Amino acid sequence: MDGYLMTAEQCGHYFERLKSEYSLFAPVVLKGKGSFTDTDSVRYQEVSTVEEIEFRQKSHFSAREVLLPITQTLFYFTEDHWLEPKTGNKKILLFLRSCDIHAIKRLDEIYLRNGSEDPYYKAVRERIRFCLIECTASFPNCFCVSMNTNQTTDYDLVLRSEGEYVYVGVNNKEFGCSSGQPVTFEPQFVTCNETALSVPESLPASVAAAGVWQEYSARCSGCGRCSFVCPTCTCFSMQDIFYKDNANAGERRRVWASCMVDGFTDMAGGHSCRKSQADRMRFRVMHKFHDYRKRFGYDMCVGCGRCDDICPEYISLAGCINKLNAYIEEVGK
Repeated sequence: MDGYLMTAEQCGHYFERLKSEYSLFAPVVLKGKGSFTDTDSVRYQEVSTVEEIEFRQKSHFSAREVLLPITQTLFYFTEDHWLEPKTGNKKILLFLRSCDIHAIKRLDEIYLRNGSEDPYYKAVRERIRFCLIECTASFPNCFCVSMNTNQTTDYDLVLRSEGEYVYVGVNNKEFGCSSGQPVTFEPQFVTCNETALSVPESLPASVAAAGVWQEYSARCSGCGRCSFVCPTCTCFSMQDIFYKDNANAGERRRVWASCMVDGFTDMAGGHSCRKSQADRMRFRVMHKFHDYRKRFGYDMCVGCGRCDDICPEYISLAGCINKLNAYIEEVGK
């Protein structure tokens, strides 16, 4: 990998060249936009300069909303015709930590290699390139080391901002730069977390009726925040929106949904598959750590810890898995 040391001015010129070919999306601090009074939110936004990028904090939401908008119009319709919205042709450079790069691999499995390709996802995914954001130390609640997502080689570029200087590592000649001082540069990755996970190698049938799930009926409020901040959740609902001036014209949208909220499993006749939060928690955990692995060979969760960060009831996914593993070991004795 080629490395360069740039001044702020040189990096500014480099970003200007990048912007001519790419839309740059990175975590940004949104002042006063947090969940509570006088708190900030770190979310993905389009940026123009390296100074806008937040390197020190973990983003509260993942880059999933760049590839899969929270609300996405699939097509417009009238009585006689339908029309897909125009999509841009400009490539996208995403600034991601290692776990989030692994998360996009999980999204690819669901939307591109799960029996059929999703054309809307594919149209955006083909334009995506990765710029790695380093993790030199673990954030609270992260367990990426346990999930083997703390390191990656799947990136085109890596940036390290240090005061007045910026280190740039180029892993793809498409991003070659002519300015800056050539240096030896290797990205840094976190090697340990405060939170450790013991993921069961297999889940026996008795797990479905295990008492470990029952506490979540009392603790979980069903707000769905864990799913909405998760970089690998893929569920959505469909909505047809009819315009007021013509009841036969409108648009079809897909909107993020969650298996943890009321109504997700509702069916005709008023039936619902999973009414209790215990059942919903069991389904979510089994999907992340069992069903997905059976299909694709590895776990869906990447250990970013956002679900633990956001939960208003202080429910820990890592704690749940460790309890589940302890139950399995006890049953096996």
